[in-house]
Amino acid sequence: MTMFHSSPADRRALAPEDFRKADVSEHAAEAIEQEGVSTWRDTWLRLRSNRVAMTALVFLLLIIVMAIIGPMLTSYDFYSNNLEMTNLPPSAEHWFGTDDLGRDMFARTWMGARISLIVGFSAAAINLVIGVIYGGIMGYIGGRLDEVMNKISEIIYSIPDLLVAILLVVVFEPSLGTIILALCVTGWINMSWIVRGQMMQLKNQEYALASRSLGSPHLRILFRHLLPNAMGPIIVTLTLAVPVAIFSEAVLSFLGLGVQSPAASWGTMINDALKTMIIYPWRLAFPALFISLLMLCFNLFGDGLRDALDPKMKK
Repeated sequence: MTMFHSSPADRRALAPEDFRKADVSEHAAEAIEQEGVSTWRDTWLRLRSNRVAMTALVFLLLIIVMAIIGPMLTSYDFYSNNLEMTNLPPSAEHWFGTDDLGRDMFARTWMGARISLIVGFSAAAINLVIGVIYGGIMGYIGGRLDEVMNKISEIIYSIPDLLVAILLVVVFEPSLGTIILALCVTGWINMSWIVRGQMMQLKNQEYALASRSLGSPHLRILFRHLLPNAMGPIIVTLTLAVPVAIFSEAVLSFLGLGVQSPAASWGTMINDALKTMIIYPWRLAFPALFISLLMLCFNLFGDGLRDALDPKMKK
């Protein structure tokens, strides 16, 4: 083994002149170099850097705006028949053409978008409320109550959605409210399971245990501490639930279980155009194009939002 010995010069005592004061003022040393970024602002910055998700968001906003103002941009309404102008191709007068009853397809397409968005957002909002409350109770309380409530949700989830819709249409007349009710019978199950899993993870965290030891009520712990920390997966699930509800409405309307004529819906428009899609392809093209675009944009935006909320994706 090699031994290293220091010289007497190296072992001398340090003198004050050996030190030099750093050229930094106390105020400069304590200054904050970078502003703190909140969780939601950080999520927005990361989402904004995702070009695919932001492009999908722009198209979603355009479709929502057109669903609101689209039927007002033409002088033709969506329900009046004009047998002298049946099955006209797209032109300067009828931008999307006309159907077999002479109704303007542009007005009907955007009225169908309005109905689809109303159904999608309404069903998703109702499923959000039911799923968060039900799943929060399951995951937070746990034990025997969790087992019973989970078995009930599994039984409800096993019921086919189409069967529920048919039964509701038999009991009630086909309408917008019937569709929303049919989509809400089983649509909240996925949300409740997501919330249940989050509650089972979060309820044993230090802040939850500290709040419980201080005597906070269970509802306050659940809604004040646990649910806000589970908003990431909840928002992503909600974003992906909207296109599912929209597609389900289109399927039900296509089968004749949705809104009835003269009301416009993308599903009913596709059903009406299916018989003559080779002869008059524009009647099928426009509603099919927009429902596909809406579904694609919601899914792309939901994927981008999931990546932005995932802390593991931070660079």
